Amino acid sequence: MTPFAILSLIVVYFGMLFLIAHFVSKNDHGNEAFFKANKNSRWYLVAFGMIGTALSGVTFISVPGEVGNPDNQFKYFQFVLGNAIGFIIIAKVLLPLYYRMNLTSIYGYIEKRLGIVSYKTAATIFLISRTIGSSFRLYLVVIVLQRYVFDFYQIPFALTVLISLALIFAYTYRGGLKTIIITDTLQTFFLVSSVFLTLFFICRSLNFGVFEAFEQVKNSNYSKVFFFEDFTKGTYFWKQILGGIFVTIAMVGLDQDLMQKNLSCKNIGEAQKNMFTFTGIFVLINIFFLSVGALLYIYAEQNGIAVPIDLITGKPRTDLLFPEIAFHHLALLPSIVFLLGLIAATFATTDSALTALTTSFCVDFLGMDKTENRNKPNIVRTRHLVHVVFSFLMFLVIVVFNAINDASVVSMIFKIASYTYGPLLGLYAFGLFVKSKTVRDRLVPFICVLSPAICFLISKNSALLFGDYVFDNELIIVNGLLTFFGLLLISKPAVGSTRY
Repeated sequence: MTPFAILSLIVVYFGMLFLIAHFVSKNDHGNEAFFKANKNSRWYLVAFGMIGTALSGVTFISVPGEVGNPDNQFKYFQFVLGNAIGFIIIAKVLLPLYYRMNLTSIYGYIEKRLGIVSYKTAATIFLISRTIGSSFRLYLVVIVLQRYVFDFYQIPFALTVLISLALIFAYTYRGGLKTIIITDTLQTFFLVSSVFLTLFFICRSLNFGVFEAFEQVKNSNYSKVFFFEDFTKGTYFWKQILGGIFVTIAMVGLDQDLMQKNLSCKNIGEAQKNMFTFTGIFVLINIFFLSVGALLYIYAEQNGIAVPIDLITGKPRTDLLFPEIAFHHLALLPSIVFLLGLIAATFATTDSALTALTTSFCVDFLGMDKTENRNKPNIVRTRHLVHVVFSFLMFLVIVVFNAINDASVVSMIFKIASYTYGPLLGLYAFGLFVKSKTVRDRLVPFICVLSPAICFLISKNSALLFGDYVFDNELIIVNGLLTFFGLLLISKPAVGSTRY
């Protein structure tokens, strides 16, 4: 597939998104539509669209790429099972709380329960975490576009990033969540279709039928799912399950991005139907992603295709194997299918994150949801400016990360999440389970900085402290517990109601 063909497809794709955004937001681009989609989203559209938001380009490229690592294989599915349990906990515990309080930003709970400084701290943690996480996800796809398209036209990496973010800004800044509910449904359709069609094209290239492909994957060196042998390793079953549960609660249930979509449903019943439906689709689609990974490596072995080398570090880049095969070794139609899936997975995640970041800052720091502020002059223009600022921040993060990164993107994202989202776990756990106490509000930021710092030291010195034990996703649990006990140390008896 030529660079011109790829570029043409991208232009057509974004043309469709702009067209949808225009019709959705042309008569309704106020803050209620941007923040809450006017509280009338259809639960089935939210559930389907959330697939694209939750998976991202990381799942699309890095997860299949990691299958080729003998120490990983299908171990990611253990984490996915933990995710599923986490989604159910969110639906049964957190969503009813958010709906009962009629929140626009979920961090309003912290304000009611712990105080204004704790509230601003929680919102700041989200802003930092989501800016970094979403930037890394977008970075992964921009690297692919740079390598296979923009290098051909001698366009610098920074300009590629800027163009990508400018396109996302252009179709989200007016309608926000109301627009994204529709555009993400379309993007998820492309994503899900691309997974199944990619499996079909690879199987056809290998002359495999459905049952033969299943047997080939099952009997390959890439399909081990459960790892019970050594609890000190990061792949150990219970570490992955527990890590999956708590990473999901933190990165979904305590994250304004995905919760904002849930809060746009008409009532708690529809929001819960959305979460349960989404959970089932999420587990199923990840099984197919892992199967794609195994088949990619089988295809590479049979055709003598090596894992691409990073041009900067000189190290193998497993997350480039999928695009390498799709663009250079399969026919035109499979290449188009891959590209549509990759773009859909990434931009569905980034547009949603950019909207959530804007919403959180406007509500949590500028108070735009307050009755006295809703009719202020130029309030929509201020929201547009915030949208621009967060787009630029993501641009800076991606450019910096490109200059220093030498690790697997998927590992890096979840490693950072263990540090940044852990304090949110501790804050909400304290608020929900310690009803008789509240905190000394001004001291909360120190606890939320100290806990990740201690976690980092524990992780870096785990060999010295715990022998061969290696921390993986369960590090977020340690971080949350440190925050929780730190909050207990600075707590005092509660005065008045703590029913939230």
